[in-house]
Amino acid sequence: MQTQRTSNLLPWLLGAAALLAVLWLLDRLSAVLAPFITAAVLAYILDPLVDRLQEKGLSRTAALLLVMLSGFFTVLGLLLIVVPMLISQAQALATRLPVLVDFIQHSALPWLNQTLGTSISIDSQGWRAALADNAAGVRQALTRLAPQLGHGGALLLHTVTNLALLPVLLYYFLHGWDDMVARVATLVPRRWHAQVGKLAGEVDDMLGQFLRGQLSVMLIMALIYGGGLASTGLDSGLAIGIVAGLLVFIPYLGAFTGLLLATLSALLQFGSLGGLLLVWGVFACGQLLESFVVTPRLVGERIGLSPMTVIFALMAFGELLGFAGVLLALPLSAITVILGRHLIRHYFNSSFYQRRIDP
Repeated sequence: MQTQRTSNLLPWLLGAAALLAVLWLLDRLSAVLAPFITAAVLAYILDPLVDRLQEKGLSRTAALLLVMLSGFFTVLGLLLIVVPMLISQAQALATRLPVLVDFIQHSALPWLNQTLGTSISIDSQGWRAALADNAAGVRQALTRLAPQLGHGGALLLHTVTNLALLPVLLYYFLHGWDDMVARVATLVPRRWHAQVGKLAGEVDDMLGQFLRGQLSVMLIMALIYGGGLASTGLDSGLAIGIVAGLLVFIPYLGAFTGLLLATLSALLQFGSLGGLLLVWGVFACGQLLESFVVTPRLVGERIGLSPMTVIFALMAFGELLGFAGVLLALPLSAITVILGRHLIRHYFNSSFYQRRIDP
């Protein structure tokens, strides 16, 4: 009986040891592994689409090249739309900042003080004087920062190298994905094959639904926010909406970032409460649609990765492993959730839990 218990616990102990070893290795090699992990995550997301194209009669190479080129031109198109609009918005903010300060001082604050009975005020002249007084300190800080530009150049070169390496790695990952999965499966001892296969299937089901469903949510919300803000007449509304939609992958960050940018743009452009309410209405409708229609239908609640879990995982693994940890946060969280469920079930079925004390 004792031997059987030890045999049942051995896969769990080995799995925990392997997971700790992988985390340690990732911590030591996080900077080097970042493009490989990015390519592996993208390959995991795109592999079902490549398989479907193969079923339509395309070769594996033709299918993955079609998927990669489609993704590349989609990202390029988004960049060509979003980046110029954001640059123009930043330039408009720089030139119209005095108008914004004047609106806050002579319109927004008097209305707020009258409504709430407060006496808030700002001294725009004092702000300008403070900026002038600190100009010398800013110049000194920039002088001290100059020796670090060499390191910044090396970091930029490293980033560009990783971006150039990513398509090559993605091609090889996608080309041999099924073979890699099969080879990993052959390493599992035969007596554990059924149990490990069941766990892997549950992890794949949870993670696949979450990642692919969340990708669909991002695209739909980018269209909703972008189209809604553009319909209000807001300059750069399309770009702000796309950014807000793509950031919904991190719960609440997309809506908060988009609302902040859109509010600032509306204040600069419209200068009235009516225009501001239109922008806020777009985000209110978007949040309602995302919370009660889009996310429940495409992602669902049964996956087990709540918004709090996602936020904690991204922050915790990002702190531990850097950018590589952010990429691995959701896969490792899914594995942890599945293992935790099985361990709890094993604990409830154990004689230790079920044993009662005789009266």
